[in-house]
Amino acid sequence: MQPSLILCRAREEHHLAISRAATLDNIRVVANAAAAAWAKEGVAAGMREDRKLRTRQFAEGQPRGDEPTSAGWGDLAEDADRAHADAG
Repeated sequence: MQPSLILCRAREEHHLAISRAATLDNIRVVANAAAAAWAKEGVAAGMREDRKLRTRQFAEGQPRGDEPTSAGWGDLAEDADRAHADAG
Protein backbone atom coordinates (compact mmCIF):
# COMPACT_ATOMS: atom_id res chain seq x y z
CA MET A 1 0.00 0.00 0.00
CA GLN A 2 1.29 3.43 -0.88
CA PRO A 3 0.54 6.35 1.41
CA SER A 4 -1.42 9.33 0.13
CA LEU A 5 -0.11 12.88 0.01
CA ILE A 6 -2.50 13.88 2.80
CA LEU A 7 -1.22 11.11 5.07
CA CYS A 8 2.40 12.00 4.36
CA ARG A 9 1.84 15.65 5.21
CA ALA A 10 0.01 14.75 8.40
CA ARG A 11 2.79 12.40 9.53
CA GLU A 12 5.45 14.98 8.66
CA GLU A 13 3.65 17.61 10.75
CA HIS A 14 3.25 15.10 13.59
CA HIS A 15 7.00 14.45 13.71
CA LEU A 16 7.80 18.15 13.47
CA ALA A 17 5.53 18.76 16.46
CA ILE A 18 7.37 16.04 18.38
CA SER A 19 10.65 17.67 17.44
CA ARG A 20 9.50 21.09 18.62
CA ALA A 21 8.25 19.68 21.93
CA ALA A 22 11.29 17.50 22.60
CA THR A 23 13.63 18.44 25.41
CA LEU A 24 16.26 15.84 24.53
CA ASP A 25 18.49 16.30 21.51
CA ASN A 26 18.38 12.67 20.42
CA ILE A 27 14.56 12.71 20.26
CA ARG A 28 14.69 15.92 18.25
CA VAL A 29 17.21 14.43 15.80
CA VAL A 30 15.12 11.28 15.26
CA ALA A 31 11.88 13.26 14.89
CA ASN A 32 13.48 15.60 12.35
CA ALA A 33 14.79 12.63 10.38
CA ALA A 34 11.33 11.04 10.40
CA ALA A 35 9.76 14.32 9.28
CA ALA A 36 12.26 14.59 6.42
CA ALA A 37 11.50 11.01 5.36
CA TRP A 38 7.74 11.71 5.36
CA ALA A 39 8.35 14.90 3.35
CA LYS A 40 10.30 12.90 0.76
CA GLU A 41 7.56 10.26 0.61
CA GLY A 42 5.04 13.11 0.25
CA VAL A 43 6.79 14.33 -2.88
CA ALA A 44 6.63 10.84 -4.35
CA ALA A 45 2.96 10.50 -3.35
CA GLY A 46 2.16 13.83 -5.00
CA MET A 47 3.80 12.70 -8.21
CA ARG A 48 1.89 9.39 -8.13
CA GLU A 49 -1.43 11.13 -7.55
CA ASP A 50 -0.74 13.64 -10.32
CA ARG A 51 0.19 10.83 -12.72
CA LYS A 52 -3.02 8.96 -11.87
CA LEU A 53 -5.07 12.11 -12.48
CA ARG A 54 -3.41 12.75 -15.85
CA THR A 55 -3.92 9.11 -16.85
CA ARG A 56 -7.59 9.27 -15.90
CA GLN A 57 -8.06 12.53 -17.83
CA PHE A 58 -6.37 11.03 -20.88
CA ALA A 59 -8.54 7.91 -20.70
CA GLU A 60 -11.68 10.04 -20.46
CA GLY A 61 -10.60 12.16 -23.41
CA GLN A 62 -10.31 15.43 -21.53
CA PRO A 63 -7.62 17.62 -23.09
CA ARG A 64 -5.08 19.15 -20.78
CA GLY A 65 -4.63 22.90 -20.71
CA ASP A 66 -1.23 22.85 -22.44
CA GLU A 67 -2.33 20.77 -25.45
CA PRO A 68 -3.39 22.45 -28.72
CA THR A 69 -6.99 22.02 -29.73
CA SER A 70 -7.85 20.20 -32.95
CA ALA A 71 -8.24 23.59 -34.67
CA GLY A 72 -4.56 24.31 -33.92
CA TRP A 73 -3.37 21.03 -35.40
CA GLY A 74 -3.73 22.23 -38.98
CA ASP A 75 -0.22 23.66 -38.99
CA LEU A 76 1.30 20.63 -37.31
CA ALA A 77 2.57 17.58 -39.15
CA GLU A 78 4.21 14.40 -37.95
CA ASP A 79 7.29 15.37 -39.91
CA ALA A 80 8.24 18.98 -39.12
CA ASP A 81 9.94 19.50 -42.52
CA ARG A 82 6.88 18.21 -44.35
CA ALA A 83 4.68 21.03 -43.00
CA HIS A 84 7.02 23.62 -44.50
CA ALA A 85 7.27 21.79 -47.85
CA ASP A 86 3.49 21.58 -48.26
CA ALA A 87 3.02 25.28 -47.44
CA GLY A 88 5.08 26.58 -50.33
